[in-house]
Amino acid sequence: MVEHLPLDLPDDPKLAGNITHFARALRRAGLPIGPGRVIDAIRAVEAAGFSNKPDFYWTLHACFVNRPEHRRVFAQLFRLYWRDPRYLEHMMAAMLPAVRGVQEDRPAQAAEKRAAEALLDGAEGPERGEEDERPDEDTVIEVDASFTMSSSERLRSLDFEQMSLAEMAEAKRMLARITLPVKPLPSRRGMAAANGRIDAARSLRAALRRGGEMQQLAFKKPRPRYPNLVVLCDISGSMSQYSRVILHFLHAVSNAKGAGWAQVHGFTFGTRLTNITRHLATRDVDAALAAAGAEAQDWEGGTRIGASIEAFNRDWSRRVLGQGAVVLLITDGLDRDRPEELARHMQRLHLTARRLIWLNPLLRWDGFAPKAAGIRAMLPHVDSFRAGHSIASLEELAQVISRPDDVGEKARLMAAAHQP
Repeated sequence: MVEHLPLDLPDDPKLAGNITHFARALRRAGLPIGPGRVIDAIRAVEAAGFSNKPDFYWTLHACFVNRPEHRRVFAQLFRLYWRDPRYLEHMMAAMLPAVRGVQEDRPAQAAEKRAAEALLDGAEGPERGEEDERPDEDTVIEVDASFTMSSSERLRSLDFEQMSLAEMAEAKRMLARITLPVKPLPSRRGMAAANGRIDAARSLRAALRRGGEMQQLAFKKPRPRYPNLVVLCDISGSMSQYSRVILHFLHAVSNAKGAGWAQVHGFTFGTRLTNITRHLATRDVDAALAAAGAEAQDWEGGTRIGASIEAFNRDWSRRVLGQGAVVLLITDGLDRDRPEELARHMQRLHLTARRLIWLNPLLRWDGFAPKAAGIRAMLPHVDSFRAGHSIASLEELAQVISRPDDVGEKARLMAAAHQP
């Protein structure tokens, strides 16, 4: 339920300007709000009144919200903007870097930080009055953009674990624009085409309609079909910083239109396997990841890669790995189970998937070698072994995910593993 504090009116209220500013913050937070809705909201508040805060809340809600996933964002922005000091104080604290060992009084809900960023990081304020000074028309503002490209390139290659809060926010925005294009696979079913193989059935049916006279041949070509994308993401303690960013990226891929994938399935594992596919279908990324984190109870815990892959092979492989699925495995390979069992489960996963690509953030180190028993057991059973620690590494993945000849660093590390 939405809680409302008493609504205190300022001495010199500017209701239209405040509603306009509130609408800009909502638009910055992702709600599709145009000038028409702002005008409707101002007229609706004028008709409904402004003295009762619940009525005021639902009046603006009716004007600005038309999708279920936008309700939570609207509620948090309303609390912050319309002078709720408790929520504003809480979100100001949420914008600061977290200190280990210190817990907040109340965990942040979905969309709260997104709402605070929309208000506190760039949302424009109400328009100034006529008495404000206008800038001199002769004033020339010089912008030094000499380091813009280098800053962007640095962020692309920067390790996720070394990013500040501001850099991480910008990195998530950049990841949301990356797509994973996939080439269609040929199928046995055909479709009409101008040239190709002769479609005997269509040609004969057309001839029967003309009294048996064959005037023109019909042709067909294989109907393209798209594979599934299955992502197995490690959320153990050593992978927590990377897995959160990867899940942001996976959410963007799941909701991208025209990316080509038939379906995108997401699974997390630490000490157990959790299916988060239905949560990724939520359009709001904050609500999606909050729901996924609530269902996965093994965040930042131990790692049992072998047992998790065994559970996937037993319970989910026949359901999601059909039709030539591509599997992304995101883990550092540091496992406590027996290497023989891990190798056996990885072999079965490799045989049931069309391609198995392993993203390992440990590859960011130049001197990385497959010395851990878990890594040595998994490496022979993947098609490609690549880094997954930065924006640049995920951009490279997008370029090679449809190339069957790409092996990444597998060949080099396999040779290193067999050296005495």
